[in-house]
Amino acid sequence: MNSGGRSAISKPAAAPGRPETPLSITASRPNRATRSIAAPSVERSWYVADADDQVLGRLATRIATVLRGKHKPSFTPHVDGGDYVIVVNAGKVRLTGRKLDQKTYHRHTGYMGGIKSVSARRMLETHPERVLRAAVRGMLPKGPLGRQMLRKLRVYAEAEHPHAAQKPQPLEFDA
Repeated sequence: MNSGGRSAISKPAAAPGRPETPLSITASRPNRATRSIAAPSVERSWYVADADDQVLGRLATRIATVLRGKHKPSFTPHVDGGDYVIVVNAGKVRLTGRKLDQKTYHRHTGYMGGIKSVSARRMLETHPERVLRAAVRGMLPKGPLGRQMLRKLRVYAEAEHPHAAQKPQPLEFDA
């Protein structure tokens, strides 16, 4: 038995030409480093989506995917790598079931007792772009990164938009 309470098992000697390290990192993961895209190197495209007769939740899911950048092979969760999305005809979006009368949107004025509630039917009549923006915002990450992604969303109640100079491509939906 060795003195000092150490066991009699000796550790293996280091390979010739290699320094003695407790764990050899290069041996366990050779050339398999995870690639992470840097924010300045992101190339952004512009897409236009027509909300005419589209179901609200399904449209919002597809838009949130493009805003996050999950449709790209270079997706990185902590980097805003998504594209710009323009939504036209937001006033013609469709809600399923009885959501037009039962769904309510809440906001606070900032004053005591200042909570305001509006039904989805009334919101679609007055501010249809807010309905779609709220649905997409709920599907994005919370915090500064989600707010940055939401800034790339442009929603218009009618068919015209002022972004023709960006040459947006139509956003395809799965049938």
